[in-house]
Amino acid sequence: MSAAKKEYKKITVKSLVDMKKNGEKISMLTAYDFTMAKILDGAGIDVLLVGDSASNVMAGHETTLPITLDQMIYHASSVVRAINRCLVVVDLPFGSYQSDPKEALRSAIRIMKESGGHSIKLEGGKEVKESIKRILHAGIPVMGHLGLTPQSIYKFGTYTVRAKEEEEAEKLMEDALMLERIGCFALVLEKVPAKLAQKVAEAISIPVIGIGAGNGVDGQVLVTHDMIGMTHEFHPRFLRRYLDLYKDMTGAFETYIDDVKSGDFPNEKEQY
Repeated sequence: MSAAKKEYKKITVKSLVDMKKNGEKISMLTAYDFTMAKILDGAGIDVLLVGDSASNVMAGHETTLPITLDQMIYHASSVVRAINRCLVVVDLPFGSYQSDPKEALRSAIRIMKESGGHSIKLEGGKEVKESIKRILHAGIPVMGHLGLTPQSIYKFGTYTVRAKEEEEAEKLMEDALMLERIGCFALVLEKVPAKLAQKVAEAISIPVIGIGAGNGVDGQVLVTHDMIGMTHEFHPRFLRRYLDLYKDMTGAFETYIDDVKSGDFPNEKEQY
């Protein structure tokens, strides 16, 4: 039996921990612009991730690596101006935190000050521990990210499922426990076996948000443009398409073009 859903006027990092304790699943989607964020917030989404996936979705890059800190701040600022209720998490982009904890802190501070975001997310475990600790000591909430970490795609060489082998699965569990211990408020697990993801979620007290990590975790995240079908070439097993906007939008655009060409638009009621 599912737990009674509590009404939250404003979602905070504490709200997410409470939701896990109460057995309420956490809903999370991506947003990169004002208009989409306003719709998502109005629909009641719990968390909006201003993801570095903007590099793919908004800019057309093959990977998430090219997007810059300035560009992430631009997207995050647009999202923050739209929301009233949900929590906004902003990705630290590749190159803004890996090499130096001081640089990581500077990057996180810029995001918080210049975008108004509520928290940041970064990829990795013990290898970025000092960067995470430096950011947390400054009072900035941090969401971790383990499993498939797209910023390391050239290291992996593939977007396949991670932690299928025992050694990598053990490291993932160790990293998850470490991230909880040093103070992260939540954790994203991407493309890992469902049994392992559930084991992690049961082992730590902070919420675990899955993407391609099964249903035994505390919440789910998808890229909004994928789940509403604006993209159509991407078909991973974990993706459920709730709309086919690619088809609907193409039809609408074609009809508009025909109406303009034929002179049907604008008609007498549509002019001054």
